[in-house]
Amino acid sequence: MQKIADNLYVGNQQDYENTFFDDSFSFLLAAKEPWHREMIGYKGRACDKSHPEYLWGYRDRGSKLILNMVDANSSLFFDKNMINEALDFIEEELFKGKNVGIFCNKGESRSASLGLLFLIKQGHIKGETLTDCEAEYLKIYPQYNPGNGIREFVKMNFKEYRKEYRNG
Repeated sequence: MQKIADNLYVGNQQDYENTFFDDSFSFLLAAKEPWHREMIGYKGRACDKSHPEYLWGYRDRGSKLILNMVDANSSLFFDKNMINEALDFIEEELFKGKNVGIFCNKGESRSASLGLLFLIKQGHIKGETLTDCEAEYLKIYPQYNPGNGIREFVKMNFKEYRKEYRNG
C-alpha cells in the first residue's frame, strides 16, 4: 500500500487484508472478485443486473464502498456513475478525516486508475493531456499499470474530470 496524497492510499488485495481492522480507514474495493461477489452472495458468472447493488454497495456503516468492477479490455464495462460514486466516496471520507484505501486485486489498474482520476479531479495532478498526468502520477505511484478498458475510460473522460477541477 502506498500513499498518493494526504490520507489517501492505493494498494492490492493483500494490503487490504493487512489494513482491514484499522478503524482509521475507509475502504474503496474496486473488484468484482472476491469483494463484490462476497457482499452480494451471488453464485455463477455474474450478479443479476436487476439487483439494487449491481454496480456498487456500501457496508460497515458506509465506511466501505464495494464496486462490481472487472479489469475488462473495453471501456464499455466501466460505468461512469460507478466511477463518480467512487470519487465522491473518496472525497467525503477524506473530508471526515478518515484515511482512505483504494484497493483492487493487484493494485496496478483499477485502484491505481481511481487514484489517478481523484488526483486529477482535485487538481493535485495537473497536465494538459492524460499522458502528462500519467507521467506525474508514475512519480507518486510507480505501480500504475492500467488495463486497456480502464485506461480507455480515463482517456475518454479525462477532459471532463480535469474541467471539474478548473471550474472548482
